[in-house]
Formats: sequence, structure tokens, C-alpha cells
Amino acid sequence: MRPISNARRTLGLTLACLALAGSALAQTPARVTRIIVAFPPGGPVDFVARTVGEGLSKELGHQVVIENKAGGNGAIAAEFLARSPADGSTLWLTSVGAVAINPALYDKLAYDPVRDLVPVSLVVNNVEVLVVGAKAPYNTGAEFVAAARQQTAKPLTMASSGTGSVPHLAAELLNDAAKINLLHVPYKGAAPALTDVIAGHVNGFFGDIPGLIGFVKSGQLKAIGIAAPARHPLLPDVKTFDEMGIKGVDSDNWYALFATKGTPPAQVALVNQALRKALTSEAVKTKLMNSGAAPAPSTPADLAALLKSDTEKWSKVVRSKNIKPD
Repeated sequence: MRPISNARRTLGLTLACLALAGSALAQTPARVTRIIVAFPPGGPVDFVARTVGEGLSKELGHQVVIENKAGGNGAIAAEFLARSPADGSTLWLTSVGAVAINPALYDKLAYDPVRDLVPVSLVVNNVEVLVVGAKAPYNTGAEFVAAARQQTAKPLTMASSGTGSVPHLAAELLNDAAKINLLHVPYKGAAPALTDVIAGHVNGFFGDIPGLIGFVKSGQLKAIGIAAPARHPLLPDVKTFDEMGIKGVDSDNWYALFATKGTPPAQVALVNQALRKALTSEAVKTKLMNSGAAPAPSTPADLAALLKSDTEKWSKVVRSKNIKPD
């Protein structure tokens, strides 16, 4: 028998190693990015996450999955993110409340938005609109304010989705801006609040346009004032409070994407660029705008600045009104 040459032996070992490597690679799961949502499936934040996730998956070239971790006013999702690997594989899509309102609202918070999170990008803007029941006698925000000034013995009532929520704080801004005294009526979520506004049991409600546009289009609610610098494309005939001469009511329940503290800047930049492309793609942009949410990609630095300014803004309202969580 002829001895095996060194060259043949080397070739055999190389082929064996390549086969083992190929087998190991086949058993290694493809990279997956998770977007954590602090609300149950079916809500507006979940809708935005799933819409953006589809576009982000295409841009990143791998699967993006949505995981709902509701509870604790965002604390459960925030703590999960803080414990996740700092490699950009886990992201948190949150509304403004959990990162800019909760620090002032709660004496003890299990997470610190600045210490434990890395800003990636703003995702959408959700301006607030004042709505009233279809049979209400007010057709504009100015008429609503005028009625509130007249009814001092029995104040007009404002529903909210909960104490310390953006709808509640927007009503407090209107109180201060118009020098009126609306009576706050907190509910456990927007759905029961809207039920009572539609029935006429409560006079008004501030809410995100995506959550209200269906009720307005169906004639169950009237939109009478936009709390933003400009009118909304889905409600072009509804004036802003600024246009009515009532300054200082602007409220934006924006959604933004954050990563785990310690995530390398290069990875943050990679996700940021992929998100920018996703939000400017025609399919994602159209779907979001048709819902009432306005795509608003930003740099990480711009999101950090927005978080800082809105934390100061909402903290001032919470503290001046001595608002405590239910």
C-alpha cells in the first residue's frame, strides 16, 4: 500500500474541518433583533412597532420580532432592556410617558432613562387632539374654553387614560394656558374614557390622533383643537390652539427607539441608519401616516436632546400640580 502523501493528508484534514464548520454554521440561528413593546398587542405602540419592524427587517437583512412586555407603566420593558446584551439585538420602542414623565411621577423608579438607555432614534410624532361627543355644543377649542370659563360652579370635565398620562397633562396645560379649571376624570385606559365621552358623560378628552381618527371619521366624536404647532393632514379643518390664540398647549406623545446602555456607537449608528431608510420607504411611511402617526427619524443626539427637554417640560407640570400616580 502506498503511503498517503502529506499534501493528501492536509487536503483531507482541511475538507473535514470545512465540513464541521459548515455543520456548526447550519446549527447557528440567524441573527434576530427584538423590539420590546411595553403595551399589549393591538394598541397604537404595538401597531407602530410591527409596521416599523417589517421595514427594519428588510434594511438589516435579518428577522425583527416584536415582544410585548406590558406592565409597570413601562418598567417591565425597561428592566428587560437593561438586562439584555449591549449589542443592539434588543431594542425598546416606548412612548414619551415611560421615559420623560415617569421619572417625575414616581418617587422610586426601577430604571433611569438616562443611565440605563441609549437613544437610537425618534420614530413617530403623535400630536394630541381635543375631542368631544358628537352632540356636544362646542365646535372649536375656543368655544370649549369659553364654556369652561362660564361654568365655574360646575366645571367641565376632562377624561384621561390615567393620572400622569399625556392626555391628563395636556389638559393641565390647557388649564394653565386658558386660565380655566377643567375637572380631571381619570380612567384605566383610553377605551373606557372614550366610551364615556361618546355617551356624553364626560365633556372632553385629549388623545393621540391614531387612536381617535376612526371615531372622528365615523362621526362618534368631534375633533375641536390640535395641540401642535401645525394642523394635521388627516384633520385639515381643525385649527390648532395656537391659531385660536391659546398658546402653550402643544403636546406630543412621541414614540422612540432605545438600546441597552453600553451598546457600541457603531451598532447604534447601524440601527439608526436602517430605521431611517425604513421610515422613509413608501410602504412604511404611507401606512404610518394613514394611521395618523407622523414618521420622524432623528439622530441619537437629537433624541437625547428631545428626551431632556420633554423631561423638564413634563416634570414641571407634574410637580407644579402635585400629581401623584393612582
